[in-house]
Amino acid sequence: MSPRSILVVKPSSLGDVVHTLPAVSLLKRAWPQARLRWVINPEWAPLLEGNPDVDDIILFPRRELSGSLFKQLRWLRATGSACRSDLVLDFQGLLRSALIGRFCRGKELLGLSDAREGARFFYDRVAHVGREHAVDRYLKLVATLGIDTTGPLTWNLPQGSPPAGFTLEEPFVLLHPFSRGEGKSLFPEEIRAFIKALPCPVVLAGRSKVILPDAPKNLVNCLNRTSMSELIWLIRQARFVVSVDSGPMHIAAALTPHLLSLHTWSDPARVGPYRPEAWVWKDRTLFQVRQLHTPLPPAAKPIAASDLAAVAAHVSEWIA
Repeated sequence: MSPRSILVVKPSSLGDVVHTLPAVSLLKRAWPQARLRWVINPEWAPLLEGNPDVDDIILFPRRELSGSLFKQLRWLRATGSACRSDLVLDFQGLLRSALIGRFCRGKELLGLSDAREGARFFYDRVAHVGREHAVDRYLKLVATLGIDTTGPLTWNLPQGSPPAGFTLEEPFVLLHPFSRGEGKSLFPEEIRAFIKALPCPVVLAGRSKVILPDAPKNLVNCLNRTSMSELIWLIRQARFVVSVDSGPMHIAAALTPHLLSLHTWSDPARVGPYRPEAWVWKDRTLFQVRQLHTPLPPAAKPIAASDLAAVAAHVSEWIA
């Protein structure tokens, strides 16, 4: 029997929310009449703005609930009462997400086989996953419901809005050089050298306390100056995007094949761009995702200045 209501539990993080979008789109395509709700952290809710697959956004105020068992239980009871759904899918795989799913469960709660913190004990059914890409992991959860996941995938992200005062009209490269993951970010001197090596304007985006002395003339500095909506707009407008392994990189991977992802220790087979046309720089080698067939060993070679010069030369070909 088709579910009348579906609850998606995927509060965070930025990249993981983006990875879940194709699976949710397939859910809505299979049961267009079902009311689909999504539990998400407030900071990532803008990613779902205007999404035709999502009928209701349920904000999970994790920071407000942190440290208070009473507040957490009160929120769970209120949410469970208001959002009880025939079908609940826990894409997060943690104890708190499984509890949300259990309180909201109407008929069935599904989760992933590698869920942590005892979350798996709450599930009625699990999708068996391994070391595949995150997008494929979430598709497997949907496939357990008998939904065909072999067709074209859809990432329904918002159109975004231009940053205030942004007047650049000529083709530009968007550079996102920072990540919360240790050992993933570029150093200031590397950022400066890369920007100088390009023959076009380079828009620098992201969040960081880093200050660039002697900024190159072709730099358009949007660091710490863009909202999520504005970042999405910049990614859509860029002729090419270069990013370290980060959440914004996954937004770019969903929106454009004109992307080059820089990896140090992370494995692009699992957390790199999903599109086969996208480019990857790993272990001082440049290749397209379609050339990557197996997970790479956990090497941790840093990005060197010579690497960035080669990356800049490759990107310049797309700007000409």
